[in-house]
Amino acid sequence: MKIRFQLIAELSALILVTVTAVSADDTPKLLFMDVHDLESVTAEAVAEAHSKDLAVQDKYGVDFLRYWVDETHSKVYCLAAANDAKSISAAHSEAHGLVPQNVHQVSAGEEAAGDRTSRLFLDVHRVGAGKVSVEDVAAAHDKDLAVQDAHNVHFINYWVDPRSGDIFCLSEARNAEDVLETHREAHGLISDEIAEVTEG
Repeated sequence: MKIRFQLIAELSALILVTVTAVSADDTPKLLFMDVHDLESVTAEAVAEAHSKDLAVQDKYGVDFLRYWVDETHSKVYCLAAANDAKSISAAHSEAHGLVPQNVHQVSAGEEAAGDRTSRLFLDVHRVGAGKVSVEDVAAAHDKDLAVQDAHNVHFINYWVDPRSGDIFCLSEARNAEDVLETHREAHGLISDEIAEVTEG
């Protein structure tokens, strides 16, 4: 991984550092969402595992960005940038041995600011392989945004894998029912699963 630093020094001695992750040949990395389906999990254990991921990520050219823990259903979702899915699995394998069952190459929406003090939910739509496009999901997301205030929901972002047809939506809300009702009113596409998550 090559790290580009842009340093701008001002009279106040303020230094602005811009870091951009690129592959060895300056090609921007791809974005992935991987899913670990475990027997049991806690947010504390995942935080420890994530630290181990960070310790080995450079070796595999991976940037582990964020993760979400669903303790109720023992699932972990990791967002990472890499050149390919195999690099992500290899990094996890060396770090702690917990290899994801699925690694989705995804496209992301435009992230909205969240206060991260409200309850956080991740819902998953499984539309089916080849049955949804990035443009379709962007249009549906716009419809969610148009009605979210009526349900006290704040959608933060989404990620879509058009190959598998899986869509991941991150939101802040009072409860899961409000998120589902927002989807129902906006476009009728109800999630296949939804859970409250802890972000790391």
